[in-house]
Amino acid sequence: MATEFTVRGSYSAFQRPERGTAHVTLSCEGPKPQPVYDRVVADLDAVKSSIKALHDPNQGPVTWWSTKHVRTWAQRPWNQDGKQLPLVHHASVGVEVKFRDFDALGRWVSQHVSSTQGFGLDGVVWALTENNRQDLERAVRTRAVQDAARRAQEYADALDLGPVRPVAVADAGMLGNGLHVAGGGAAPYARMAAAKDSSGGAELELSPEDIEVSAEVDARFVAG
Repeated sequence: MATEFTVRGSYSAFQRPERGTAHVTLSCEGPKPQPVYDRVVADLDAVKSSIKALHDPNQGPVTWWSTKHVRTWAQRPWNQDGKQLPLVHHASVGVEVKFRDFDALGRWVSQHVSSTQGFGLDGVVWALTENNRQDLERAVRTRAVQDAARRAQEYADALDLGPVRPVAVADAGMLGNGLHVAGGGAAPYARMAAAKDSSGGAELELSPEDIEVSAEVDARFVAG
């Protein structure tokens, strides 16, 4: 009579990121709406000009970028005595810029932090190129299946049942695909630190996290 084994195999691989996408917000506030709006638009023009100088999908430091629409709103803040203060007008716009050259990314951010008043870096998302990510996912899935087979054979060997043979292989849990990029559902963000360059200015140092790709599979084997 055959003995059945149901096991879960897993494998994780780590690779240095190949792309870094800066998420930036340009913002301004003030007592009058038009100057606030004009300030954000001027900052956006300056940022777009600097991006265009670096943008080249094939060889340049920037491979892709996008901007959102400028948002405007107003609110009446309250002071600590409970008195409502005059209207404060706000404007902001989001910008995303994908870099292949991380040194250029650091220089670009440092430039705007020091020269563009409303510039704020929300974070940097690290990633692999699409082709390399798919290759790594394929390799990780293969190793996860091999891990499942190894586990099943170890159980069979412990019982002196001889070689196992596969009956079924499925994604972990039988419902999901079992494959994910680590980081709690979002790609890893940059670790950032400001350091002084030789001229005394601030220079951004980036410490990108490795990209983790992992896979889990469930498999059923029989032996004996």
